[in-house]
Amino acid sequence: MTEQERQHRFLVALNFGLVYVLWGSTYLAIRMVVTEGIPPAMMGATRFLIAGSVMLLACVLMGKRIALTRGDLIRVGSIGVLLLTGGNVGVAWAEKTVPSGLAALLAAAVPLWVAIVETLVLRGERLLKRGIFGLLMGIGGLVVLLWPKLMSPETGGHGVLIGAGILMGASLSWAIGSIVSRRSDLKIDPFAATAWEMLIAGVVNTALSLALGDQHRVVWNHRGVGALAYLVVAGSWIGFTAYIWLLHHVPTAKVATYAYVNPIVAVFLGWLILHESVDAYTLAGAVVIVASVYLVNTSKVHVPTASKAEPPELAECEGAAD
Repeated sequence: MTEQERQHRFLVALNFGLVYVLWGSTYLAIRMVVTEGIPPAMMGATRFLIAGSVMLLACVLMGKRIALTRGDLIRVGSIGVLLLTGGNVGVAWAEKTVPSGLAALLAAAVPLWVAIVETLVLRGERLLKRGIFGLLMGIGGLVVLLWPKLMSPETGGHGVLIGAGILMGASLSWAIGSIVSRRSDLKIDPFAATAWEMLIAGVVNTALSLALGDQHRVVWNHRGVGALAYLVVAGSWIGFTAYIWLLHHVPTAKVATYAYVNPIVAVFLGWLILHESVDAYTLAGAVVIVASVYLVNTSKVHVPTASKAEPPELAECEGAAD
């Protein structure tokens, strides 16, 4: 093995580690932000305005094209709102009542939503029998996760069930945004496109936050601000940069393995740092959901259409809290 090959293998391992750990930890950070007094929409506004502005400036310094056509503006705006308002802020709202580990496992259903929309609504890709079995498994896994709350909602499970409902809506929004992103033929660099998505979502989140009166009840303390800074730096900058690098150097199917690893990381960190309970239902549900996502992701049969091929920078099963 040459020195160049060794360096490449090291960089692949490093970037996989960053995506696995940093994106898996974002659920923990979001939980800390919203429970420390920073409202979800305010979190989304601050995070994405800062992250998007700095990323766009970096694109300018690197000489990347950042100008948007009218068509690109509509597409990146729609993607940004679906992913980072409906998806990410939705997850934050849910985590006001749902533990971070459970939220990560419920959000892991995003690829299942993608498969449903792609297969049943858009008729773009069909599933083999094992993929259909995987979808049914995923539904079963969600039921297993929520079973104690379904059976005893009066013992504090009512808020969790409401949060789980919000998470399902957030996951659907993220899935639709991922599909739109995948099918969009943008004329600008993926980093620049992401920066614009963050900025546009940040503006929308700001408007939503002001409409809800978040500025009158927000609490800025060291713990909440620290967790928010972690989301900007680790989740939006480092994690996304590592993700894009992997998509340009490793097959997309391998990069997509983070969808199986992130929920496990989130459950472990929630247990370790926030002392969230991990019972038999959580473990069983985690195994079933991760297995179902694997079956669905590996059982798609592409049906040729007139649509554009998937750009290398866009993976289908992004996690909703990244």
